[in-house]
Amino acid sequence: MPEFEYKGKTLAGAEVVGTVKAKNQEDLKRILRRNRVMVTSVRKKATEINIKIGTGVKRQDVSRFTRQFATMISSGLPMIQCLEILAAQMESKELRKILLAVKDTVQSGSTLADALGRHPKIFDQLYVNMVDAGEMGGALDVILVRLANYREKAEVLIRKVKGAMMYPIVILVVAIGVTTAMLAFVVPVFAKMFAGLGEELPAPTQVILSISNFLQAYFMYMIGGLIAMVVAYKIAVKSPNGRLMADKAIINSPMIGSLIRKSAIARFSRTLGTLLSSGVSILEALEITAKTAGNRVIHDAIRKSVVSIAEGDTITAPLKETGVFPPMVTQMISVGEKTGGLDEMLNKIADFYDEEVDASVSALTSIIEPVVVVFMGVVVGGILIAMYLPMFDIIGKI
Repeated sequence: MPEFEYKGKTLAGAEVVGTVKAKNQEDLKRILRRNRVMVTSVRKKATEINIKIGTGVKRQDVSRFTRQFATMISSGLPMIQCLEILAAQMESKELRKILLAVKDTVQSGSTLADALGRHPKIFDQLYVNMVDAGEMGGALDVILVRLANYREKAEVLIRKVKGAMMYPIVILVVAIGVTTAMLAFVVPVFAKMFAGLGEELPAPTQVILSISNFLQAYFMYMIGGLIAMVVAYKIAVKSPNGRLMADKAIINSPMIGSLIRKSAIARFSRTLGTLLSSGVSILEALEITAKTAGNRVIHDAIRKSVVSIAEGDTITAPLKETGVFPPMVTQMISVGEKTGGLDEMLNKIADFYDEEVDASVSALTSIIEPVVVVFMGVVVGGILIAMYLPMFDIIGKI
C-alpha cells in the first residue's frame, strides 16, 4: 500500500503534517476526515531504495564483539553497561543497531540468549545455545571466552581454505583468459596473412585456425552455455540429493578434495568439542553441529549419530560408515566416549587437523605453481609455434 505525505488543519485551526498509508488520495482524505483533519495538500511519498547484500555484518565484527564482551563480563561490569559500551564503539552500523536492540530486550526482562536468538542471521544457533548454557550454569564469562576462541579459530580455518581455493581459480581464469585472447585476436591476424599464400598449411596450424574460427563463431553461445551450467548447478544444489552429490564430488575430487575433507573434520571436531565442554547436552550439540557442518556428507553422518545415541549406541559407528573420517579420528572419538573425555579428545583432533590444513595449503600451492607454468608454456608456446610453422616453410623455400 502506498504511503502519502500530507499537510492539514484541525478543527481548532492548528496545522498538522504527517504520513499515512492509504489506497489512494481519496482514501487518505476519508481517513483524515474521520480524525477531524482537513487536508490542505497531499503527495505520494517517494520510494526509498535500500539495497543491502547479506546481513551487513562481518563475521570478524561478531568475533571481535564476543572477545570484548567476554573481557568486560570477566571484569565484573553489568551486562547492560557492557552492551551499551560495545554498541557505542562498534564501527558496523548494523551490528550497533542489533546490540542496542539486544540491550533493550535484556533490559525488559529477557535472558541474553533469548535476546540474541531474535537475530538468527547474526547469532546462529551454536552461539545462542552456548550463551544459554553459560547463563544457566553461571559461567557466562567462561563460555564467552570459549566462544570467542572457537570463532577466531574457525575464521582462520575458513580464510586458509578460501585462500587455497582462490589461488588455483585465479590462475586458471588468467590462463583461460590469455589463451582465449590469443585465439580471438592474435591468431586471426596470422590467418589473414596465410590466406594469400595459396598453399596447404601444416596440420598444427590448421588445428589452431579451426579452434580460433570456432571460438569466434560460437563465443556468445559458449558464454551462454557456461551461465546456464552455473544456474543449473545453483538450482541442483538447493535440493538435498543435489547437495549431497555435489559435496561427495568435492570431497572425492583430486588435490582440493583432501583439503576440504580435512577442514570439514576440523570444523566438526571444533564445534562439537566446544559445545560439549560448554555444558550443552550431547544430542543437542550433535543437532547444532549437523546444522553448521557446511557439508551434506558430514551433516548426514552426524544425523545418523543422533539416532544411534538415542537408541543407546555410540557416536562412532555412523561416522565410520561415511568413509570421510579416517580410522585415527573414529578411534580417538571412541576412546573419548569410553573415558568420558570426548570434548577434550575432539579439541585435540581439531588442533591436529588445523595443522593438517596448513600443510595441505602449502603443498597445494607448491604443486599448482609449476603445473600452471607448464600449462601456460605448452598452450601459449604451442599456439606461437603453430603460427610460425608456415613462415619457416616459406623461408626454407626462399
